[in-house]
Amino acid sequence: MIITIDGPAAAGKGTLASNLSKKYGYAYFDTGMVYRAVGLEMHLQNKDMTDEDSALKIAQNLTFEHMHELAKNPDFRSALGGKNASIVSAYPAVRAALLKMQQDFALHPVFADGTPAKGVVYDGRDTGTVVCPQAEVKFFITASPEVRAERRYKEFLQKGIKTSYEEVLADVKARDERDSNRATAPMKPAADAVIFDTSSLTIQEVTNKACEVIDAKKK
Repeated sequence: MIITIDGPAAAGKGTLASNLSKKYGYAYFDTGMVYRAVGLEMHLQNKDMTDEDSALKIAQNLTFEHMHELAKNPDFRSALGGKNASIVSAYPAVRAALLKMQQDFALHPVFADGTPAKGVVYDGRDTGTVVCPQAEVKFFITASPEVRAERRYKEFLQKGIKTSYEEVLADVKARDERDSNRATAPMKPAADAVIFDTSSLTIQEVTNKACEVIDAKKK
């Protein structure tokens, strides 16, 4: 089974995807990692983020092994990492170069140790509309910018990352603008996606609602 979870930053996609992958024994693919990897490599090579040609070359040569190495860098999950990922993900050529890598995973999903999985949970911005439009279950998870910024701000504080709520809120709104209005594969719910607004829901409540949808589909 293929399950896709799309939506804006800090809406709760990652936690939900992790919960569902554990419950059903499916592999988990955070598609944002491929864009974070390209953005971080651009940063490490001192490339200008507006240099689309350099971003494309990095995307074309990206491997799963190198992506996981880059994921160990502190900036991979930082505010800077998220900002750079959002910038490079807006380039159509970069998205096209990374699309096959994301789609191929659905054909042969595996866990982190390489063992085969019977299904996959995708977490991203366009997994239900572009990456896996054939997915049996699609979710679109959202929340108000203020709620999402507060969540992300607390995450950064816990990780010892110095920032302010105002800076995080501005970044969340800027990423929403880029993700929703990019020329290629803008962030939007799939026509057949189940939409959850998590502004006033706990992650357990969201997980329970998602499981009801999945269990009904599996029957």
